[in-house]
Amino acid sequence: MEEYVFGPVISRRLGRSLGVDPIPQKTCNWNCIYCQLGRTTPLTNERAEYTPAEEVVSQVVKAVESTGIGNIDWITFSGSGEPTLHTRLGWMIRKVKESIDLPVAVLTNGSLLFLPEVREALAAADAVLPNLDAGSEELFRKINRPHPEFTFQRQVEGLVAFREEYEGLLWIEVVLVSGLNDTEEALRDLVAVIRRIGPDQVHLNLPTRPPVESWVEPAAEEGLLRARAILGDVARVFHDVEGTHDLGGYADVVEAVLEIISRHPMSEKELERTLEAWFPGEIDQALSQLEASGKAYIVERYGVRFWTGSTATYPDAIPDEPDRSGTGS
Repeated sequence: MEEYVFGPVISRRLGRSLGVDPIPQKTCNWNCIYCQLGRTTPLTNERAEYTPAEEVVSQVVKAVESTGIGNIDWITFSGSGEPTLHTRLGWMIRKVKESIDLPVAVLTNGSLLFLPEVREALAAADAVLPNLDAGSEELFRKINRPHPEFTFQRQVEGLVAFREEYEGLLWIEVVLVSGLNDTEEALRDLVAVIRRIGPDQVHLNLPTRPPVESWVEPAAEEGLLRARAILGDVARVFHDVEGTHDLGGYADVVEAVLEIISRHPMSEKELERTLEAWFPGEIDQALSQLEASGKAYIVERYGVRFWTGSTATYPDAIPDEPDRSGTGS
């Protein structure tokens, strides 16, 4: 497999998703408290051609040919950072769609949708899945910890403008964090904003993969029920799905695993299940090699061991009281 393409991975919302990663690790303008890829250090809001667009498209085409088009449900631009920071994202989406008869999705925080050129870049995608975790400036800063240039008003205005122009599927993602955006007040603020935007669906997700901040807890069942009741029929709940990720196309098991976990951390159970499917009888050896490589390490959250890439920045120590100031310090 190639450096800008990973998977297919099992996605809660997109089935077997072939990931496209056009942005270097944690090149992002947000520093979300629940991010599974660690802290954003430093925040950046510079748009650039971070990776060679022609090579990204070439690798996507090769990956589809190798995997088989029937084994992929979606091609998804996501990966290690905020994809709309890539100035040629629109060109890549269009070239992929010209070459491959598969739907294309983009996972984005939606922060740059206030820019007409970004809305135009995403116009060719079949589905765009932006984040909206808060209905107020205060919660926006606590949960998403954005670059200082951003305001909640600009976030909402960008989403409203995009909805007015976009003809594809707009699926807004809400990550429900216990004690923050799962309260009745927070959800009523959120639904007021969602009604302004008018998305096709609202996807309710939980931070079940290792959130960067150890104090982050997913909303309990009561919070999920409250969210569904307040948001109404437009909301759908998505839980983790079991399955095995695609490790085909690699000669080396460590390389195969690293391509996934550097963008998509796996619980140890999930990793063992995947290894057994692709490298039967080599689980213990593979885990030992992975640990010895120095390119992966284990993060514990919710009493579960998760394997992630060593480039992810998790705090070494968390104070007893969580930092809810929104500063990210």
